[in-house]
Amino acid sequence: MGMGEVQAGWGQIVTIAIMAIALGMDAFSLGVGIGMRGIRLLHVLQMGLLVAFFHVLMPLLGLVTGNYVGHLLGRVAGIAAGGLLIALGGHMVLGSFRNGEGAGMRGVDHRTLWGMLLISLSVSIDSFSVGVSLGVFVSHVLLTVLAFGACGGIMSITGLLLGRRVSRGLGEYGEALGGAILLGFGLLFIF
Repeated sequence: MGMGEVQAGWGQIVTIAIMAIALGMDAFSLGVGIGMRGIRLLHVLQMGLLVAFFHVLMPLLGLVTGNYVGHLLGRVAGIAAGGLLIALGGHMVLGSFRNGEGAGMRGVDHRTLWGMLLISLSVSIDSFSVGVSLGVFVSHVLLTVLAFGACGGIMSITGLLLGRRVSRGLGEYGEALGGAILLGFGLLFIF
């Protein structure tokens, strides 16, 4: 193995690490917002595992789907994920100002399996477009998607725990702040 091959190997590892962290930042941000809303430790673990699963699955689906479909759906998927985050964030902000019987209508409940799946998928959908290019530039696809999954899961758990801790100090304003964070990231997904 020559010096050029070693440098190329390290370059690929650094690139994969940067990509994994970048993809995990969405999960971290969303975790902070949801954690501010209030979340049990069991749900933190469940959501972290689901995010990790989708951070592995979506790049693999992108890889299988191919370049053409990935370019076609990549922007649409980002807009859909952004729209979901805007709706969830807006609903959280509005819900934080309601009390009594008007607060009975809840949007996506992060405590239910359906809610966790929907939220986890929304932060992992951008991994689909990354998966389209994986086959071209990465030689160890399985190792790469496992790194994406580990990073996404760890960063979502970290965000959820951080948000949970911060929400204790913010009291009833924690849900409004968490909703504003989700709303902001939804807008970033779209624009």
